[in-house]
Amino acid sequence: MRYFFCVILFLLLFIAPAASAQTTIPDTPAGRTFSAWLQAFNSGDQAQLDAYYHKYDPGKSASDIMSFRKQTGGFELLQILKSEPLHLEVLIKEKLSDTRALANLTLKDASGTVAELSLRALPPGATVAQLNYKLDAATRTEVIDGAIADLNEFYVSPQVATQMSDAVRARQKRGEFDSMTDGDAFAMKLTEDFRAVSHDKHLRVDFSPVPIPPETSAPDPKAEAEYRKEMERANCGFDKLEILPGDIGYVKFDFFADPGVCGPTVIAAMNFLANTDAIIFDLRENGGGDPEMVTYICSYLFDQPTHLNDLWTRKGNSTHQYWTLPYVSGKRLATQPAYVLTAHRTFSGGEEFTYDLQQLRRATIVGEVTGGGAHPVAGHRINDHFEIGVPFATAINPITHTSWEGTGVTPDVKVPAADALSTAQDLATKKLTSSNKSSPQ
Repeated sequence: MRYFFCVILFLLLFIAPAASAQTTIPDTPAGRTFSAWLQAFNSGDQAQLDAYYHKYDPGKSASDIMSFRKQTGGFELLQILKSEPLHLEVLIKEKLSDTRALANLTLKDASGTVAELSLRALPPGATVAQLNYKLDAATRTEVIDGAIADLNEFYVSPQVATQMSDAVRARQKRGEFDSMTDGDAFAMKLTEDFRAVSHDKHLRVDFSPVPIPPETSAPDPKAEAEYRKEMERANCGFDKLEILPGDIGYVKFDFFADPGVCGPTVIAAMNFLANTDAIIFDLRENGGGDPEMVTYICSYLFDQPTHLNDLWTRKGNSTHQYWTLPYVSGKRLATQPAYVLTAHRTFSGGEEFTYDLQQLRRATIVGEVTGGGAHPVAGHRINDHFEIGVPFATAINPITHTSWEGTGVTPDVKVPAADALSTAQDLATKKLTSSNKSSPQ
């Protein structure tokens, strides 16, 4: 069971090469915005990316995408698939691999302001022709019916599921979906309408222009091999590891991977930091992941069995407790002062790690209020082209008996995310200096 997190890395698979590619970006509002994004992204320069976001996509920042930029090396433009004044679909390829993806850009207006910019890859064997999928009335009804059925059966709050169902049915009755033929736009609209009621950032309807494989409970060796390959390529989410001045350990990881695959990476990282005097965990770009990995890493910070978190699942009315592990490989860091850096982007499993340590008074949280998502999510296939991520459970902290859902985690020391690291370093240095002065000579 994993927390849902939107990391484009996991969506990038392979797409068949295109022929007769048009590679000149059109001189339209959408074309100019996309050209600006591609140039900024490919530069790898954080200031240039921030300038792009400030002008075209306010509310986002370069820090949201820098890790992904490092992994891809930038993109090559392969083909313009669809061009309209406010909409552009483009086939692109990573510079550091053979991975190809579809970029889908929609503007709010002719000023160039972004409404949505998404990247999606297609399964092996997919062709560009399959991108021309069009919705009809029967499919729209099937998707709405299927999404509502999944929400009513699995969503963490039955009452809210009913409210979401009623709201979307009312919109359907008013004909708000009748003219929609674009799959991405329809999925986005349903997501917005469901979230308008639930305010649940984990809930999402997704569209795929190529058929989604049937659901199966049997292990998929090919998918498992692909997951392992992606984890190795991403170093299991561990982006940076170093010893800062003053013997302060620093580790930045951007998601919580499966410990069954990535346990050795955690062991190596924590053993590298084992003899530092303090430790800083940078979760400013952490979008979530596997709660078992949250437990795994937290286990290094305690020397006694510690109750970290509970997950209550609606279906079956069951509760699963998460406790620190009785054994870790290498030394524990149970006495070193710990600091966690947060940003608005910190979400889901990243928030659980932060909230658990804050409530146990094991770490000082430095940065911004986090995203506010405490509901694990599971995907459900609606039909060949649509699926829905349904939040099916909720975190319950054993100390507060509540969670960070909808509110986020409030830092102990509020500072802009860009200043969080230097602030934590200052705090750690002062604490260590104070401790050394008070220690008997």
